[in-house]
Amino acid sequence: ARMAQWGAIFSIIAALGGAALLASVHKIDEGHTGVYYRGGALLTTTSSPGFHLMLPFITTYKSVQTTIQTDEVKNVPCGTSGGVMIYFDRIEVVNYLVPSAVFDIVRNFTADYDKALIFNKVHHELNQFCSVHSLQEVYIGLFDQIDENLKLTLQEDLTNMAPGLIIQAVRVTKPNIPESIRRNYELMESEKTKLLISQQTQKVVEKEAETERIKAVIEAEKVAQVAEIKFGQKVMEKETEKRISQIEDGAFLAREKARADAEFYTAQRVAEANKIKLTPEYLQLMKYKAIAANSKIYFGNDIPQMFVDSGSGTEVLNSLDPVQRA
Repeated sequence: ARMAQWGAIFSIIAALGGAALLASVHKIDEGHTGVYYRGGALLTTTSSPGFHLMLPFITTYKSVQTTIQTDEVKNVPCGTSGGVMIYFDRIEVVNYLVPSAVFDIVRNFTADYDKALIFNKVHHELNQFCSVHSLQEVYIGLFDQIDENLKLTLQEDLTNMAPGLIIQAVRVTKPNIPESIRRNYELMESEKTKLLISQQTQKVVEKEAETERIKAVIEAEKVAQVAEIKFGQKVMEKETEKRISQIEDGAFLAREKARADAEFYTAQRVAEANKIKLTPEYLQLMKYKAIAANSKIYFGNDIPQMFVDSGSGTEVLNSLDPVQRA
């Protein structure tokens, strides 16, 4: 009986030891950092991914993610400056925690730090934005700026409050607005679409007219260029004819001048020859030849300067010498 008692005690001790050993061994996954609590107090020790030991039963741990994660903030109410209440179905905040900042952030904001630093801040910043803008601006005009504005304001606050928590991106869904207002917006968008269609139609018509005008201008320019080319050809033909005529006239003048120069030269030479011949002796000889050629000689005191002998048909043009008259 005593041996049975000792066996039972030993079994209890072994079971407690096994349970204590099992409770002391824990695993931290990759992309996480382990933080430890003892009696509710945060210990300064942190652990990296892998298996670790801790005091069983009196020490607990939590695994804090340090890789990129997406926190979804859902159904965020927001009041515009005009007093209209709208709701954002979902706002996604992509963030990550630097491992070296895990201890300080968990100490200041607990292991559920994203509730205080992200969820509550998103509600606050989004309401701040809506309260100073109209429904038109929040829903349409400035909607494309909400995500960037929210990202900048969150990161600015976190840099001061919790350095090491990085906001990578913010995605905001279109807010839900009252049905009556939504129908008005749809009608307005429909009218805008019609206006855009009419404007585009007008642009198409204007473009077609512009195209036709350009085609007409091109055609007119082509006709003008063809006419100009033909006119240029005619001018060139006339210029060519004029040059040919000038060349022919020049050739004719040259020929006439050459002929006139030749005739002048001939006459000049004949005149020079006659001038050489017309000496007193030559004239005296010619006179005697003329007298000798006459078949009749008239003598008398009163003989005319010119007479015609019809019988012989010989005209005497020169005056007779006084000797002949005797």
